[in-house]
Amino acid sequence: MVKTETFLYQEIAESLRRRIASGDLQPGDKLPPVRETARQWDCTPGTVGRAYAQLAQEGLVAGHRGGGTRVTPNALQPEHPTWHWASLINQAEQFLLAAIRGGHTPAQAEAALSAAISRWLDLGREGTPPPPASIQVVERLRFVGSHDLTIELISRMLSEEASQAQLCIEYVGSLGGLIALARNEAEVAGTHLWDETTDTYNLPFVQRLLPGRQVVLVTLAHRSLGLITPSGNPQQLRNLWDLGHPDVRLINRQSGSGTRVWLDAQFKALDISPESVPGYDQEESTHLAVARAVDQGQATVGLGIHAAASAYELDFIPLTQERYDLVFPEPVWSTPVAQALVTVIRSPRFKQAVAALGGYDTSETGLETWIP
Repeated sequence: MVKTETFLYQEIAESLRRRIASGDLQPGDKLPPVRETARQWDCTPGTVGRAYAQLAQEGLVAGHRGGGTRVTPNALQPEHPTWHWASLINQAEQFLLAAIRGGHTPAQAEAALSAAISRWLDLGREGTPPPPASIQVVERLRFVGSHDLTIELISRMLSEEASQAQLCIEYVGSLGGLIALARNEAEVAGTHLWDETTDTYNLPFVQRLLPGRQVVLVTLAHRSLGLITPSGNPQQLRNLWDLGHPDVRLINRQSGSGTRVWLDAQFKALDISPESVPGYDQEESTHLAVARAVDQGQATVGLGIHAAASAYELDFIPLTQERYDLVFPEPVWSTPVAQALVTVIRSPRFKQAVAALGGYDTSETGLETWIP
């Protein structure tokens, strides 16, 4: 891939950080003049200036009138917070540059980081009770609902869009999210409930569980749902009928989740008895937990989304495409924090990162549907 000056400034900053960290550049030492560094890196002076500005923002260097740009006195103190932050940025940029050299786009790199963070959060969330309702945070939105990898991505982008905003996340399934809205225990719910009678998603359930309430549904994405199997699909599974084989062991989603609602409806339509499916009663509360169970050999197959399979490098057999919506009551919708969240969802950056996760269609992302 051709190296562009957009990312070259990061490499220049990275090189100088390493020299500062190794002691090659000591506090008070002067950085090379901008034009000299530009000749060395075969780039424009503006690119070097951007690198120097990045280091100055991190507190590692400072400009001096008539004295050039010099390493700050505390730049080598590891306990200084600016160095810790710079070190973290350094590691993140190393990952980004490696990804770009490998032919990936910045959106794919961000999606990969999002998937990795989601995996860690999913591991840490096990057995951890939700935050108490008494916690008061400026501009807080309580999200309750179905698990999706994009929710943590929204949370991080929201904090960048509105620094005082916080999205508090609790995964309890699609039905649980709508019930939380009905009880005023959440400001926004995430749902992907398929209605067998109308062959539509979410609207019938919202109308039944929130009667007389004016709400708006915002489409987050359409996503691919299917069977997650070990790499290579060793049991050669193709469809739901294959789940009844005696050597197959399913890891299921919890009752009330949109995935479970869809699976139970399919079993009913296909006249498959849940009791005939080994592992049907073994449940997990997130798609990532399902993928992890398959990855660790606790099950031979799970039902989940494509992005979760990709996060663990597992095989995926698509079965259907579902619509995932965020549900806002009208009073919440009009608040600045809710509008900031929707701005994030509609941004090209968010859509690109979601698409890079795999198995998502963002063509209707941000679409509003009002009830009534």
